[in-house]
Amino acid sequence: MKRPRKIQDLSQGILEIVQGTSHENTLKQLKKNNPELSWILNTELDTDGLLYLVNERLIDYTIADSNQITLLRRFYPKLNRAFNLGSAKQLAWAFTRNHDLSLYSEAIAFIKQIKQNHTLEQLIERHYGHTQYIKYVGNCTFQLHFQSRLPRYQALFEEIAEKNALDWRLLAAISYQESHWNEHAVSPTGVRGLMMLTQNTAKDLGITDRTIPKESISGGARYLKQRMAMIPERVQEPDRTWFALASYNIGFGHLNDARIIAQKLGKNPDKWIDVKQALPLLTQEKWYSQTKHGYARGKEPVRYVSNIRSYFDLLIWNTNNKQINEADNMPLIQSLD
Repeated sequence: MKRPRKIQDLSQGILEIVQGTSHENTLKQLKKNNPELSWILNTELDTDGLLYLVNERLIDYTIADSNQITLLRRFYPKLNRAFNLGSAKQLAWAFTRNHDLSLYSEAIAFIKQIKQNHTLEQLIERHYGHTQYIKYVGNCTFQLHFQSRLPRYQALFEEIAEKNALDWRLLAAISYQESHWNEHAVSPTGVRGLMMLTQNTAKDLGITDRTIPKESISGGARYLKQRMAMIPERVQEPDRTWFALASYNIGFGHLNDARIIAQKLGKNPDKWIDVKQALPLLTQEKWYSQTKHGYARGKEPVRYVSNIRSYFDLLIWNTNNKQINEADNMPLIQSLD
């Protein structure tokens, strides 16, 4: 189906939307000037479900809010935006009309508080701050490797993650960022294996052969745990994990330098949203000259952490869907033979 560029183009395919949403009212308004416009109302699926149908080419078009597209496009790589309908609208809470304004007043106070203490900003970063890094080709490559490479190592990731009290999908996400799940991967600087450990790091961890998958994953898990143990206890999750990942990439010393810079800038050194803005400053002499460990390619750990967070999300999505599909395909009556 050719990508629509304007309202009139929607008549060339099937447009399906969720009944009772604001999108239904939007289309009714547009139909006044576009009488050929038609659509199907779906009473069973939500917008996420309709986006899935578009991705699978089972319907041609649907309408979704931009925040939904931003989140789901990572999981549906064939999904594309067509055009915006009308001007941007803000999300809002709605309250039943009532003479008692106590709930409304509490809501206003709550919103004011989370804006002032930056909780709202941190929530937005947590859910949307890493969603733009993996592009179409990278997403498709990941999906291919998820099917062809991960099955060889998944049991090892699960076993070693359990021993180290980690989510196996986080270990797998780190490994994918490092080597694309290629146990023979070697970098120009000599790091190698699934977790791309340096020779010195492997030696410190007691790893004798970095190319053996079990040793590499075990070393990577222990190294990550070491990084996490170095982060001050006051740093809460998920920031603690993002700091550990940045340290995995750039070293704890440079990470700590960035945290000090963040504090000098009046930002919170215990929040990833602030430290990730300070890390790139380690490339500027004005800033790295004030640090203990000097110059560092500070943009790299920001991209590194964002990529791993995206791969982690994709792994959660894919493994959950795989489990659902396997359950759906399981026979109701199994042979006892």
